[in-house]
Amino acid sequence: MLFVPLAAIALWGTLHSPPPLDRAGPDDDIELATLPPLPRWTQDALPNFDLYYDVTEKKAAFFSYVYSRTVLVNSRILLERHHLRLLQNKQSLTEEDKRWLAAQAERLRVDEDNASDEMFRLLFRRLDTVPPSLVLAQAANESAWGTSRFARQGNNLFGQWCFSPGCGLIPLNRPQGASHEVARFRSPYHSVRAYVQNLNRHPSYTTLRDLRARTHDRGEHPSGVQLAAGLSHYSERGAAYIQEIRSMIRYNNLAWYDQKYRETIMGRDNIEGLLELATAAEHQLQPDFGKTPDTALAD
Repeated sequence: MLFVPLAAIALWGTLHSPPPLDRAGPDDDIELATLPPLPRWTQDALPNFDLYYDVTEKKAAFFSYVYSRTVLVNSRILLERHHLRLLQNKQSLTEEDKRWLAAQAERLRVDEDNASDEMFRLLFRRLDTVPPSLVLAQAANESAWGTSRFARQGNNLFGQWCFSPGCGLIPLNRPQGASHEVARFRSPYHSVRAYVQNLNRHPSYTTLRDLRARTHDRGEHPSGVQLAAGLSHYSERGAAYIQEIRSMIRYNNLAWYDQKYRETIMGRDNIEGLLELATAAEHQLQPDFGKTPDTALAD
């Protein structure tokens, strides 16, 4: 029963190219002030997931691999949100503060007066985290569980496009006259980071950001199933794609990873705790499998 969905998605990953997510370079976000250097393991190449013969083990290994990178991306976003809040509460900003805000606004495509109330409002909406369940489901779907050509040769787990000649891999089924390539990343971590950035700034995902903001306003944590409603433009398949991602989240109990993520962040929602996460070793960010995803949801 497990093999059929895995095989179907693997076939889909070899045939499907999603619409372009962003015309900016795939690896163009900058390490802004307040962020420590990336841990060395973020440069590691993608493991060979074809070596797994047991489907359950393959899924667990893939999800754990992407999860640790998702926690790292999100922890660094939360550090920047802390800094943004500090600047919002300051009586007066230094020139360095204003340059930081301008850099964030340019990166996240916020066109408002520097340090204005509207600029801060939009930056908080766009400088935000993505639930691991959504990241894991889309990574598995778009990369055929880390085995697609674009994943293996370009560290691209989400099918993201680029438009400069030589920026990536040319799709085998690219229509005549088309110029896009499937982006090549320095590492899978950078693919996750660029994917989250695309969701946070591209106009196609305004609905996703609105859903996330309304959930936060209610004092709740957004789920992958909820935010999947904002992915209608991620694939030309529209509503069918949303349903597929939601089915993957439910079928694989990926809400368990959201719960583990909340437990990891809880108690660390301060500069010291987030700095610890943002510089942690990979194994320190792995989920605790003391309870398996199946049994955790049954409790």
